[in-house]
Amino acid sequence: MNQPTVSIVIPLLNEEESLRELAQWIRRSCSGAGLSYEVIFVDDGSRDLSWEVICSLTKEDSQIRGIRFARNYGKSAALHVGFEATLGEYVITMDADLQDSPDEIPALVAMLRDEHYDLVSGWKKKRPLSTAPANTESPNSDLSVSSTDFSTCLPSPSFPVLVKNRCTSSARWA
Repeated sequence: MNQPTVSIVIPLLNEEESLRELAQWIRRSCSGAGLSYEVIFVDDGSRDLSWEVICSLTKEDSQIRGIRFARNYGKSAALHVGFEATLGEYVITMDADLQDSPDEIPALVAMLRDEHYDLVSGWKKKRPLSTAPANTESPNSDLSVSSTDFSTCLPSPSFPVLVKNRCTSSARWA
């Protein structure tokens, strides 16, 4: 696999119902924008059929990979392992529950690539009451986007995008 433009790390716990729709939504958004991408689902010890869905998705789409924890270690551990597995120039994190809109990915990547920001963070001005609709309409059309230099970034993003070459971790995972 050539280096993708963007790696999308998705930690999850018991999200079997949303994974297939999320994978399709990411594919539509990234392909429509001409972005090469990979999706890394990190199953944080799910007790439902999440892992089976991930395995099915990896067989259907070579841009999807999965990592499975034997038990629940928490979102931070899942993100860490996901970050270590990325190949993309940019790394985006998303929740698996369809509350983060993949339709925002091209705009966030464009800010990093074209405007040369080190970090872009988006947050929802208002959270929808239900999950994403089955159509391609984004439920988070009121997403606010803020850009800042990494050295002055404040924590709290719900949808962060990191530049892998500038934000690296020295920790290793097994």
